[in-house]
Amino acid sequence: METRVLHVSEAEAGRDLAAILQHVRAGAEVVIECDAQPVAVIRPVGPVRRTISECIALAEAHEKETGQAPVLEADFAADVEEIIRNRKPWNPPSWD
Repeated sequence: METRVLHVSEAEAGRDLAAILQHVRAGAEVVIECDAQPVAVIRPVGPVRRTISECIALAEAHEKETGQAPVLEADFAADVEEIIRNRKPWNPPSWD
C-alpha cells in the first residue's frame, strides 16, 4: 500500500491543524512547506513495539487480573524455540 503524501503551506497548516491530523489519522503523510520548500513532515506514528520482557509482564498481569494464562500458538512457540536454539552472538564492528 502506497502512502499518500499531501503538501500544504504553513498558512494552511496554521489555519486547520485538525484537518491535517484527520488526514494523518487516515494514513497520509503531510509535508508543510514555506515557499515550496519543505519545513516539516507529519506522519502517523509507527506501531507500538514492546520488548520480550514487557510482553511477559503484560501476560503475567493479564493472568493475575483474569485468571486466564495466555496460550502460545503451537507453531509460533516452535519458531521461537528454533530461533533461540540457532542464535549466534552478535559481534558488531568496532569503530575506529
